Amino acid sequence: MSASTVSTADADHTAIEAAIATCVRSFYDKGLADPLLGPIFGAIPELDQHLDVIAAFWSKSLLGTERYQGHPFAVHINLPVEPEHFARWLELFTQSVRENLPSEQAEQAVAKATHMSQCFQGGLFPFTGADGKPSRLPPH
Repeated sequence: MSASTVSTADADHTAIEAAIATCVRSFYDKGLADPLLGPIFGAIPELDQHLDVIAAFWSKSLLGTERYQGHPFAVHINLPVEPEHFARWLELFTQSVRENLPSEQAEQAVAKATHMSQCFQGGLFPFTGADGKPSRLPPH
């Protein structure tokens, strides 16, 4: 690989890292302003530190970096969320990535977020209530 190829790859990587940080901020700004998600997003302690963790997660997911070492499901398991929160979360997230990331990374992020949403919902709401809706608890 030539020096110019390496420097172009480094520049692309740096640009995508910056786009990820911008995207994460954009998404959380949308979430904070949203009537459904705002109360949940607004309860995040030390938001700027949290945004750095989220940017590290997406850097690992999209670029293969090793900055994120956590387990996202465990962090979200006790949040006061219902199934309808996931649809809105995915809608705002999709808007943010398509506005801020290059198209290849945006579509990768949407696919990953869609998969995560499905997995989180399956883990958080493993039962179907008597009303036919997803539930955290088995029907009585």
